[in-house]
Amino acid sequence: MGLKGKYTAHIAVAASAVAISLAAWGATALTDTEAAARTGAGSQGPEERTKEPASGPPPVSKVRMPQGIAHAAEAGGKAVNITIDDGPDPQWTPKVLEVLKQHHVKAVFCMVGPRAKEFPDLVKRIVADGHRLCDHTTSHDTTMDKKSVAYQKQQILDAKRMIEEAAGGAKVEYYRAPGGAFTPDSRRIAAEAGMRPLGWNVDTKDFEKPGTSAIVGTVKNELSNGPTILFHDGGGDRGQTVEALKQVLPWLKEQGRTFSFPVRTAP
Repeated sequence: MGLKGKYTAHIAVAASAVAISLAAWGATALTDTEAAARTGAGSQGPEERTKEPASGPPPVSKVRMPQGIAHAAEAGGKAVNITIDDGPDPQWTPKVLEVLKQHHVKAVFCMVGPRAKEFPDLVKRIVADGHRLCDHTTSHDTTMDKKSVAYQKQQILDAKRMIEEAAGGAKVEYYRAPGGAFTPDSRRIAAEAGMRPLGWNVDTKDFEKPGTSAIVGTVKNELSNGPTILFHDGGGDRGQTVEALKQVLPWLKEQGRTFSFPVRTAP
C-alpha cells in the first residue's frame, strides 16, 4: 500500500473511533437524563430548574405523610386541638357534638372501627358538622406495641376502611394508637395510608370518671404541656366529660385560646 493509501486508511479508522465515542456519549447522556427525571436532580442552573416544561402539565409531586407523632396545632400561636376518643357512642357522641356546636369548636374524633361500622349515621353527622376523623384501630388493644407487624397492620387498615365506609367516603386523616402504644411500624403503616400519627399533650383522665371538676382542673393545670387535649365519648358513661366540656371550652376562649386541628404535613 502506498503512502496515500496508508493515510486514507488511517483517516477512516480515526473517523470510526470518533463515531463510536459519540454514540457512547449519547447513550450515557440519555441514561443520565432519565436518572435525573426520576430523582429530580440534574445539571440545570437555578433559573432552568424553575421553568415549567415547554408542553404538557407540570409534574405532580406526591407529598409523603410524616411518620412523626403530631402534637402541634395547624393554626399555631395559642390554638388548641380538641380530640375525642373511643366512639362513636349513640348516647354520648350526640351530646358531645351539641356542646362543640354551641361553642363553635371543631374536633378530631378518634373512632374504633367496629363502632363506626355499627353507627354510620353518627359518623356522617360528625363529618357534616365539620370535624375530622381519626383511626383508633379495630380492637382498642393497648398492647399493640407488643404484637406482630401483621397484627398492627390489620388493626389499623381494617379500622380505616370501616370508618371511611361509615362516613360515606370522607377520609380518615389521623391515626392514634390505643393508650399511645405506637411503634415505628404502626406509624409507618399509618403514614403510608395517608394518616398522620396523632398524640396528645393533656390527658384529662376522663375515662376514669374522676369528677367534672377534676377533669376541668387537669386541663387548666396541664395546658402548658402543649395544645392537644384528650377527651372520650365512648367506653362508658361520659356524662362528666360532657359537663367538663361545657366549662372547659368557654374557659379556653377566656384565656385567648383559639381552636384548630392537629398538623398533618408539617414536621
